[in-house]
Amino acid sequence: MARVPTVRPEDFDPDLAAALGHPSTADIVALGSVPAWAVRPDIAMAMRSFQQSMTASSVLAPRLRELIRLRIAFHNRCRSCMATRSGAAMADGMTDGAVCSLERPEESEDLTAAEKVALRYADFLATDHLAVGDREFEELRQHFDDGEVVELCALVAFCVGFGRVAATWDLIDELPDQYRGDDAAPWLDGATIR
Repeated sequence: MARVPTVRPEDFDPDLAAALGHPSTADIVALGSVPAWAVRPDIAMAMRSFQQSMTASSVLAPRLRELIRLRIAFHNRCRSCMATRSGAAMADGMTDGAVCSLERPEESEDLTAAEKVALRYADFLATDHLAVGDREFEELRQHFDDGEVVELCALVAFCVGFGRVAATWDLIDELPDQYRGDDAAPWLDGATIR
């Protein structure tokens, strides 16, 4: 059972419901941790606004952003985060093979060199942020310009922080069985989010 209360989509604050396209209970898995954040609609709306702003102004590919989000979800053990997939990333070439490659990204043939470097940075921030040094930023700059590096850092920070909070809430009640156990991983099939 979740450690914090949740709100059914049908009971969302009207502004939050409108911002999310009036979801229903059928959309519950794709909503991730939103039903818990909906207890405080103002905070949920602020998060949604931040996410929309980041997405609207993003210079990083949707596929890369989704690979990072899923890899961090794995580190955070955020099962509600692992259970969803971005529709935009799928339209941008996200494949099951790419998602499965997140188990061992450094060995993957489904990931580009730029994706591997970005995922390595995300791994550091999710597991040992003080180990990041000049070398990691030199590697990032081989594939990304300064603006892309800053966006990548903001994305990783958002995913690590909010994903860890969501993981502590244990929001697994509505998830498919494969995401309820401690051995859940993002390379399992997930619900598509908009």
